[in-house]
Amino acid sequence: MRTLILAAVAALVAGPALAGPVTLKANPVDIDGQVTLGDLFDGAGGASDVVVGQRAGPSIVFEAGQLQSQARQSGLDWANPTGLRRVVVRSAAAAPAEAAALPADAAPTPSVARPRPVRAAYADRVISRNDMVEVAFEMDGVRLTITGRAEGNAAAGQHLAVRNLQSGRIIDAMATGPGQAVAGANSRASTQQFAAR
Repeated sequence: MRTLILAAVAALVAGPALAGPVTLKANPVDIDGQVTLGDLFDGAGGASDVVVGQRAGPSIVFEAGQLQSQARQSGLDWANPTGLRRVVVRSAAAAPAEAAALPADAAPTPSVARPRPVRAAYADRVISRNDMVEVAFEMDGVRLTITGRAEGNAAAGQHLAVRNLQSGRIIDAMATGPGQAVAGANSRASTQQFAAR
């Protein structure tokens, strides 16, 4: 019994040490709504079936740091060489041809520069009018969330108005995934990543 316990502990400790480098897929997609490391990374090997998120709509947005941490916990090493901040995973049935990973300082550039570019290429609609939306505010390491009602439709990366159900006030937020948005300084930083230069 003691030998089995020691072997199990050794396997847990040695697992991450055997980690090999993996590469983020250019256009990650999933088939069944369960996003796995195999959906995200080439070379995930035995960790391919590890679920890292549930896609409720046509797409889901992950923070790059969160993915690095989850990959590391499963013994994978993703160096994020291009400095991505967010990664969008779409349904395989609706995935467009363009890459879904968004770099920290750039995003898909529209063919014609406009003051407010059309962002249809970022993702299909992730929030619809009257949906309940969780809006996150982050400042100095503190994260607060409120739940409000969407006043319009939005794709990932698009701004929308969200009505705070308690105060009745309108919040300017940016959609990041199904039922998820960010606001405040966090929203302005995110806009720079999604909007064309």
